[in-house]
This record gives sequence, C-alpha cells and structure tokens, in this order.
Amino acid sequence: MDPLHRVVRRPRKVWRLPFIVLAGLTGTFALLSSTMSKTPALPIFAHHLGAGPAAIGATAMASTIPGIFISLPAGLLRDRFGSRPLLLLALFVFATAPFLYLLVTNIGQLAGIRFYHGFATAIFGTAITAEIAERFRARRGAALSTYSALSTAGRSLAPFLGGFLISKSGFTGVFLGCGAAALVALILGFRLPAARPKPEIRATRPQTSVASVWQDRLIRATSLVEATQFLVYGAVEAFLALYTTRNGWPAWRTGVLLGLQLLSVVLLKPYFGRLSDRHGRARFIRAGLLSGALSLFALPFATSFMPLVAINALFGVGFAATTSATSALVGDRSRAGGFGAGMGFLHTIMDIGQATGPLLTGIAVEIGGYRLAFPLLGTLLCVALLQFWRSARKLPAH
Repeated sequence: MDPLHRVVRRPRKVWRLPFIVLAGLTGTFALLSSTMSKTPALPIFAHHLGAGPAAIGATAMASTIPGIFISLPAGLLRDRFGSRPLLLLALFVFATAPFLYLLVTNIGQLAGIRFYHGFATAIFGTAITAEIAERFRARRGAALSTYSALSTAGRSLAPFLGGFLISKSGFTGVFLGCGAAALVALILGFRLPAARPKPEIRATRPQTSVASVWQDRLIRATSLVEATQFLVYGAVEAFLALYTTRNGWPAWRTGVLLGLQLLSVVLLKPYFGRLSDRHGRARFIRAGLLSGALSLFALPFATSFMPLVAINALFGVGFAATTSATSALVGDRSRAGGFGAGMGFLHTIMDIGQATGPLLTGIAVEIGGYRLAFPLLGTLLCVALLQFWRSARKLPAH
C-alpha cells in the first residue's frame, strides 16, 4: 500500500471506537441533554410557572409514562429488526424535544413536552441495553455497568451545567444547552453499529418471548427491585432540589449536591458490575437497597450542606450497587425469550415505579412534609429488599 493511500485511510480510524465506548459516548450526550432538562431545571421551572408540589410531581411523572407502554414493544421490535432503527428514532426525539421547552407558557404545556421527551429515554434504554447484553455474554455485568457509568457521566455533569446555565442565562440558556448536547448524540448515533438479531430469536413469536420472561419469578422480582429503586431515585431527584431551595440555597449549590450523587454512581458502577460477574448479582442488589434505605431515613434530618453531601453519596453508592446487577441478572435469565423482551419487560416495570415516585412523594410532602416523604421512600426500599430476598434465596452465590 503506497503512503498516500495510507494517509487517506488513516482519518477513518478515528471513528473505529469499541462498541461499548461509542455507545457510552452516545448515551453520555443523550442523557446529558435529558437530565439537564429536568435537574435542577424542571422543578424550578415548574415552580416559576406557578405549580405546587403535587403538580410538579405529576409533571415529572409525565416523562416516564411512555416507558410503561413503549419499552416492551420496543424490546420485541429490537429482537426482530435489530437496534439501529430504534436507536436513531430515540435520538431524533432527544434532539427535538429541548427546543420545544422554549415555547412553554404554562404547566400543561410543560407536562406535554415531558411526555414526548419520555419516548426517547424509553426506546433508547431498552434497545441499547439489549444490544449490549447480547454482545457481551461472558462479561455482561461489566459491560452493562460500563455503558451505564459512561452514560451517567452525562447525568453527573447535567446538574452542574444546568445550575450554572440557569444562574447565568435563565431557562432559555439551559434548554438551548440541552438541544446542543442532543444533536451531538444524534451525530454519534449514526456511527453505532448494530448487529441483526440471530435467526432463532427473530423467529420467536412475540407472545412466546413475553411468556418466557413473565414465567421467570426471578426476572419479576428483579424488575420490581428496579422499579422501586427508580421510584425512589426519581422522587429524590425531583424533590431534593425543592428541599434545598426551601433552605434558601442558590441553584448552583443544588446542582453540586445532585451532581456529586451521580458522580459516585459513575465511579463505582463499573467496579460493582465486574464484581457481580465474579461473585453473583444478588448480594450487590441487597447491599444497594439497604444503603439507599439508610440514607433516606437520615436525609430529612440533615439541614446543612456537608451532611447532605455525605448522605447523597451513600445514596449514590447504594443506587450503583443495585443497578449494576439488576439488568445483568435479567440478561442472564432472559435468553430463551430474547434480550430485547427481557430488557423491555425490565424497563416497563421500572418506568411504572419511576412514574409514580414523584407524584406519591409530592402528595406525601403536602401531607407531612419532607420528614414523612423521605423515610417513606426508605421504607419502600426495605420492602423491595425483603421481596427480593425471598425470591433469590435459592439462587447460587455465583
């Protein structure tokens, strides 16, 4: 090969990133955009529009409703046609939704755009995790956790950047920033290779796939754990910003608090995923639920900044431990029905929990304040821990 030919070909290698890295970068910018539109922007923007706690909870819930209805069909479509068309569709929604926020003048419009935005997260999450679960069978926990940590880097940056943009340029600036990040994700998404599903998976009838997933008691129990974990996470994400605003803190300090929580997830989740590949999934799920419950019991009794930082870090550690193992465990158990079916079922149940969390927490805050709401969330994690222990107690350690 002559030198000129080598010079011409060399720039193309820039795009030849490992799949997990390219998927993670795409998820980073997509979730940076999505998270920055709600943390800390959503509750503050909704409050600016005149909404009360219950209305803010309902608005936060709107983005998770599509996942209840779309995740499982998206998983079945992924098993039949592959991930690429679904990923591009989701990234298109990511790229268009932020600019619609600029037109909002009342809380009803905001809820409607949050509903539209929720389709992106539901479709993208199901398709990309199913693709990873199929590609990395021997290192499933590590691969899923690595992708999640890379994409969560965007979530970690979002509160810092969102709080800064709100402080400097108001809501217009933060929503334009969301749009820019989503456009980068769309460009990266066109470079994602997505293999066609195996013939035996494509030949599986959808009702057979769903039945095989539903009949697995451990998949059901793990999905309920995921639902509870994200119910709690969504509620904390929505109402911790209001809790700190009530103390008179500026938006940037709220962004730092929530960003440090997510940073602990980014740093620890790949490590926990590798350990779950070696030592089994169940122990990490149990330990994560317990850590999260303890942090929520302590949260409403901390009124200064540094104790809240420590409590949020503990909550982040628990969230990382639990979610590093849940999707991998469902992937381990859902081979007969296809990875898309298993991940679609997991995301459907998860979104039910995430949809109800902010609404229930808003009602609890109105009834008894934060000293009722946050311990109630911790109690739900304890209930999830008990039901998972009953279902998984006969599961081998590895």
